[in-house]
Amino acid sequence: MKPSLSALIIAKDEERDLPGCLESLQGLADEIVVLVDDSTTDGTERIARDAGCKVARRKFDDYASQRQAALELCTKEWVLWIDCDESVSSELKASVTSLFAREGNAGVNDGYIIPFTFRFLGKTLRFGGMGSEMHLRLFRRSKSRFVGGQLHEAIEISGNGIAFMPGDGTILHQSYVDIPDYLAKLDRYTTLSAEKKFAAGQRFRFWHRLIAPWEFVMRVFIKLGFLDGRPGIVWARLSARHSALKYAKLRELELKK
Repeated sequence: MKPSLSALIIAKDEERDLPGCLESLQGLADEIVVLVDDSTTDGTERIARDAGCKVARRKFDDYASQRQAALELCTKEWVLWIDCDESVSSELKASVTSLFAREGNAGVNDGYIIPFTFRFLGKTLRFGGMGSEMHLRLFRRSKSRFVGGQLHEAIEISGNGIAFMPGDGTILHQSYVDIPDYLAKLDRYTTLSAEKKFAAGQRFRFWHRLIAPWEFVMRVFIKLGFLDGRPGIVWARLSARHSALKYAKLRELELKK
């Protein structure tokens, strides 16, 4: 019997991106679970319900707990973790379908690492550290749980092992439509990152001032981001700004204590 698949999504004010994500899952997922942040104010919940998803609401505390709550709503044997600003390529959809058909229960592995394609300012970034992105996103539900905290969560597998996804295809990731969209999210993400570092006992050091310029040089020159043209260089500048702001906020947290 072909294994069954749940798609797992958490969402807050995602009415712009959610429809594309859901459309890409058609014909692949037997069940789509959308856990909506209780503070959502746009049409995210309505869009998910109209698409036939299994929908619930929950107050957000941190990303790991939110995704774990969504995982506990899933009922199928396998789970595909996907975000609203991501979509499954047609090639990846075919690869997952082929894996399930060929292996029956998807073989001896309990998780699969999937490559990503990252797009920014209308271009696929292949350099600057963005062309080799891949993450564990397909896993057996009974052997998995989310761990982590406020910002960077991960899936932990207690089973037979993890392998690279066989076949072709990627998860397409377009997190930011343009520069204003990036800047609109920058404050929240850097605050969460600084708070996580502070809670872990990390403190600001003088050499943290060097991280932002190093980030830019590393992405543009060492990792050849300039080959992606203007989008690659802009991405490097924004990444450097992210680093600078994150450590400035860490310093601010120290001064308030």
